[in-house]
Amino acid sequence: MSLSIAAADQSLCSPLPVLGSDVTVPLVTGGEVTYAALDYAASAPALQRVWDDVAAYAPYYGSVHRGAGYLSQLSTDLFENARRTVADFLDCRADDQLVFTRSTTDSLNLLATALPADCRVFVFETEHHASLLPWREGRVTYLDAPRTPDEAVTTLERALADRDPRSPALVCVTGASNVTGELWPVRELAAAAHANGARIVLDAAQLAPHHPVSVRDLDVDWVAFSGHKLYAPFGSGVLAGRADWLCAAEPYLAGGGASRRVTRREDGGVDVDWHVTAARHEAGSPNVIGAYAIASACKALTEAGFDTLVAREQHLVRKVREGLAEVPEVRVLSLFGDDAPRVGVLSFVVEGWNSSHFAAALSAEYGIGVRDGLFCAHPLVRTLLGSAPQTEGECGAPEAAPGEKSLNAIRVSFGAGTPDEHVERFVGAVRELVRDGAKWNYRTEDGRCVPAV
Repeated sequence: MSLSIAAADQSLCSPLPVLGSDVTVPLVTGGEVTYAALDYAASAPALQRVWDDVAAYAPYYGSVHRGAGYLSQLSTDLFENARRTVADFLDCRADDQLVFTRSTTDSLNLLATALPADCRVFVFETEHHASLLPWREGRVTYLDAPRTPDEAVTTLERALADRDPRSPALVCVTGASNVTGELWPVRELAAAAHANGARIVLDAAQLAPHHPVSVRDLDVDWVAFSGHKLYAPFGSGVLAGRADWLCAAEPYLAGGGASRRVTRREDGGVDVDWHVTAARHEAGSPNVIGAYAIASACKALTEAGFDTLVAREQHLVRKVREGLAEVPEVRVLSLFGDDAPRVGVLSFVVEGWNSSHFAAALSAEYGIGVRDGLFCAHPLVRTLLGSAPQTEGECGAPEAAPGEKSLNAIRVSFGAGTPDEHVERFVGAVRELVRDGAKWNYRTEDGRCVPAV
């Protein structure tokens, strides 16, 4: 078994070059070490390819859709080509619209404003707050966390069957959990939604950086994701999908670019003729650099080959899971069980440790950046931990006693730019901290655990 795994590992590609791969950070115990960025689920480092493309374009920067000059024309062409590149990356349908936004959160809030007035939304409590919170109060049904993919489908089917079939409905679901990394049965949920006369939007923030996303194959109505998770951290996002609800809605922002014609009326008011293209929801001067960065990242991932990238990431997932399994005090969080397929995102708790303390020690003593807390998915993490909400001190709670339930968790996440050494250092650091304890003293400051000076 070990020989076959080793042989397979030799065929894996090298990490994709990313910014910050040679950054060193100081350790409280003395000296410096190359920083191990293992918080990809929050923001992935920019691909070197993306940075180079943006730097090459920067001298030619111009205002999009608003100028006759060469740079404006060039920027407009670049912006619209970026739209086509991202649509191809998502395998969109011919009549889909692709709107550039600021982030996944912005995309889903945009869609929320475009829903028909009587539309009911169905969303699992397991969602990131970006897809849990934008929906109109009183028109949303929150579904309990399922414990298997099949249970997710049957739960949704029952909920949709109980609704008033005369009203439109929307299902919102993640592609991969930002807490557990587990893949959700998107294709099956889309089929269940459509069979019951509902539409579905896919939050692909954690899926698109790790797996190919095909709007056609998954048969989703919309997909949303963020550039800063896709190795292009320049404040841009995407909402792509069905045009009808977007065209019928009031513009997300009112202003120049969204309007085709504005005329004064005799009564002193104005009449506005709004665009029916994606421009309807892209008022103001668009973030052309952000859009170009996303398109560059899409090209880079496509050219690298998702099959190769997925194989290498699963190699890293196995390293982390096998390493953590050797530490009895560590419990990896999961909805669907240990064998559930997942992307490079894992959350865990350590018996006897406050998660903020553990994460601070990983950073200060080993140069490893992870995340601790509830990961903007409070209901899900509390369900997994079996803990009730706290009124204060959530991230800086007193250190847990042995056997006491943790009040938050630690998340490690990685991707196409992660070298083996980073996950090996992480696994070794977890083992040492559990066995030997922290080498430094820590204190709580503004609700967080930090090294004592």
